Amino acid sequence: DVEARYRQRYLDLLTNEQSRNIFEKRIAIMRETRRFLEGRGFAEVETPMLQSVAGGAAAEPFRTHHKALGLDLFLRIAPELYLKRLLVGAFNNVFELNRNFRNEGISRKHNPEFTMLEAYWAYADFEKIADLVEDLICHLAQTVCGSLQIEHRDGDGKVIRVIDLKRPWRRARYLDLVREAAGKEWFDLTSEQRRERAVRDLGLEISPQLADFEVTQHVFEKLVEEKTFDPLFVTHCPKELVPLAKQNREDDSLVDVYELIINGVEISPGYSELNDPMTQRRRLLEQAGEETQKIDEEFLLALEHGMPPAGGFGLGMDRLSMLLTGAESIRDVILFP
Repeated sequence: DVEARYRQRYLDLLTNEQSRNIFEKRIAIMRETRRFLEGRGFAEVETPMLQSVAGGAAAEPFRTHHKALGLDLFLRIAPELYLKRLLVGAFNNVFELNRNFRNEGISRKHNPEFTMLEAYWAYADFEKIADLVEDLICHLAQTVCGSLQIEHRDGDGKVIRVIDLKRPWRRARYLDLVREAAGKEWFDLTSEQRRERAVRDLGLEISPQLADFEVTQHVFEKLVEEKTFDPLFVTHCPKELVPLAKQNREDDSLVDVYELIINGVEISPGYSELNDPMTQRRRLLEQAGEETQKIDEEFLLALEHGMPPAGGFGLGMDRLSMLLTGAESIRDVILFP
């Protein structure tokens, strides 16, 4: 009984050797991640989980209330804006391995409470960060699983997929991948023609509320992301998708980022971090729209004091655990989902 396994995990662990092995691997993944980053000179830090402004990502937060202060607060959706304050304070290599909370849907790939690794490296860029993440995941695969070939099996034990982490991993630009999936003339069409093609030719459901860049992103998610199983770094995304990343010098409609896709999901985003306070304010205002109370003024003030150029990344540890253990649901890698 799957529900009983999740609700009474202690019985699952007592009677199900496969489940116990998954969690022993997850424990090793967390331990080796810390060891790897500390070996590269990164310091582990802790930042607030209760925040007055929920920032660092576009997501719906959980709300709570502090009685003594009479203050509404949010459970954090990301630690990013506090970790960047530490860059301003000359902590040049930092990481945090802890919980984020997002008041959104539950699915095979989503849990409202999840574990995220987030790290920042002063004077690095997104390409160095991609190298670091590739090194980390390959180290974890070799150390915890003993191989760069990860087998995923169905309920009967039959191999349904082998994910090959052999290096070097492919890197490709976002626009080129969309053209491969939707037609080489996709970006020459009008916005209405793109909507029409997405529905009529590509068989996608497109909500009328979606902005033009969101239509393209929907095409990318359905026709590229969900169909990619071996590692792929998707680089140079549109700036509308990543408001905290540095703009590309050659094309200011793009930002210097990667999104790492493995096993049909995004495992890790990484950026060359935006450190210009005026540009950052403009981007955050564009993201917030009329809800200007969502702007973290304390973070912008910190940027005005000077944040060094830096690269940063997030890595979803639950999804990474799914990848390395062969689990097909996020609930199988969280002790108490």
